[in-house]
Amino acid sequence: MLKINNLHVKLEEEDKVILKGVDLDVPAGAVHAIMGPNGSGKSTLSYVLSGRDGYDVTDGTATLEGEDLLEMETEERAAAGLFLAFQYPVEIPGVGNMTFLRTALNAQRKARGQDEMSAADFLKLVRERAKALKIDADMLKRPVNVGFSGGEKKRNEILQMAMLEPRMCILDETDSGLDVDAMRLVSEGVNALRDEGRAFLVITHYQRLLDHIRPDVVHIMADGRIVKSGGPELALEVENNGYADILAEVA
Repeated sequence: MLKINNLHVKLEEEDKVILKGVDLDVPAGAVHAIMGPNGSGKSTLSYVLSGRDGYDVTDGTATLEGEDLLEMETEERAAAGLFLAFQYPVEIPGVGNMTFLRTALNAQRKARGQDEMSAADFLKLVRERAKALKIDADMLKRPVNVGFSGGEKKRNEILQMAMLEPRMCILDETDSGLDVDAMRLVSEGVNALRDEGRAFLVITHYQRLLDHIRPDVVHIMADGRIVKSGGPELALEVENNGYADILAEVA
């Protein structure tokens, strides 16, 4: 699903190298988690994969189902099935949530050569998906994320994911700022989307999210590289002992 080989990335505006040879292979149906100290390059990896400006790929490759991600425009990556849930979802004043969701969904359907979804079918689908995430009708009518709490913004991100049904889902610290109940709701929304044709890359600092979204593989990232990979027990080791022992071991 997602294959990254020897990816090197620096900031465009300054000669600062962030990623220093990332290798990662996430097969369809799998959930991989990335943990690591602040400044290790976790969010930069998610931004580069999704096509955010400001980064210069100096070496390496990244493919989505065999297609070269790095050659695609941002909207082409989305249409190909890549989705990024932001750590800090932005507010979009003046754009209704329902309008945003329907426009995004139909833009992607059009890009894939599918017919646009009718207003009636869309309304039925969005109400069904919103109910599962405990998003009420009032939230759907408001401008995107405007006046939303942190938990509401994250649930709205998962609703977008549920509507767009991407193939490769990247969650960038979705758990930051969430209380226990909101985290459980968000995790249930993610788990409901797990299937054999979809993969997840979950970037997090905390084991508590991985208690709800059980990963198949956990990677530790440090200084722009993935330095260690293992099963879910690796996240528990980090939770109990921090990163010092692992970093000393791989040094």
